[in-house]
Amino acid sequence: MISFRGFGKTYGKQQAVRNLDLNVRAGEVVALLGPNGSGKTTSLKAAAGLVKPTTGVVLVGNPGQPSSEPDARRCLSFLPQRVAFQDSLSGQEVLNFHRQIRGVDAAHAAAALGVASLNGAVARAVSTYSGGMLQRLGLAVALLPDAPVFLLDEPTAALDPDGLEAFYKVIAKSRADGRAVLFTSHQMGDAERLADRFAILVDGVLVADIAGREMKDRLAERGNMRLRVPSLDASTLAGLRVMAPDAVFTDGELVVRGPAGMRPRVIELILARGHQIVDLVAEDGRLDDLYREMVGPQREPR
Repeated sequence: MISFRGFGKTYGKQQAVRNLDLNVRAGEVVALLGPNGSGKTTSLKAAAGLVKPTTGVVLVGNPGQPSSEPDARRCLSFLPQRVAFQDSLSGQEVLNFHRQIRGVDAAHAAAALGVASLNGAVARAVSTYSGGMLQRLGLAVALLPDAPVFLLDEPTAALDPDGLEAFYKVIAKSRADGRAVLFTSHQMGDAERLADRFAILVDGVLVADIAGREMKDRLAERGNMRLRVPSLDASTLAGLRVMAPDAVFTDGELVVRGPAGMRPRVIELILARGHQIVDLVAEDGRLDDLYREMVGPQREPR
């Protein structure tokens, strides 16, 4: 449905994206992650037919066609990172305009507007909207067509909790309906909740393409278990460090880092040595921590 094949884009002497190979299949939701200036928006715009590849090709649809072709554009819907509409129109008028262009019925338009959580602001002029409201209106416009391909640039950035919950349901339905969804986000929680795969760009280069199952395993390996143990002798701590070399015991708290499968053995050892556990908290690793390690030090926007 979306296929980047050796895609590269150069602006003058600056290479925004280099030799990107990435596929998004029908029924798949892929999060495109990376620091500012890593090439995420350039890649989405290329898939939307708004940026011409310097090298390679971007194919959209089934069968895939170059993204600049009219038939490719007809099968997709694109939400840019920043949206702009005619100031004198109301939100409802903007939606109606785009609904008629895409041949969408009024009922579907009403559902899209509900996701945007504009509530009573739909009758107001767009000129009175905040930046967040404009972005939510853009999301409603993007959700209008029954497109098999969604390209969404920071779709959750301005949504309130109700809007987020509605958007999560839209993505779940899109997956069930067999759509291909490629989205960017700096919200790691949203990416972890929504994505089947995680593609990470750094300086225009794809440094990781990780399936959801593999990501869960990686995060599980990086989990922590915190136990309140009033006392712990040196021999027991040494035994624990055979299983978990990074185990740390300070002021009655034992922190053990490692996969969930190791935790029962840690507990068994502590209890077998006659120690008491008065509290226990276990958590998997965080996607944002793993992401920061993958991308390295944060870079300045290009």
